[in-house]
Amino acid sequence: MPVRLRKLIGTILIIILVITYALAAVTFASLLLGASPWWVHLLYFLFTGLLWVLPAMLIIKWMEKPAKR
Repeated sequence: MPVRLRKLIGTILIIILVITYALAAVTFASLLLGASPWWVHLLYFLFTGLLWVLPAMLIIKWMEKPAKR
């Protein structure tokens, strides 16, 4: 697969990942953490705010592979 095509696909996947992940994290928080104290919200959003980086790193690693010859 050409590098440019891989980067285009990876960019689209990261955009979809971020949008889906943000909607899921906020939906989960609003449904289950509504009556929780402020520090639970803080910990939850700190954790979920960093957790999306793991799948994004895998996509970026795949995007940066050299083209096969």
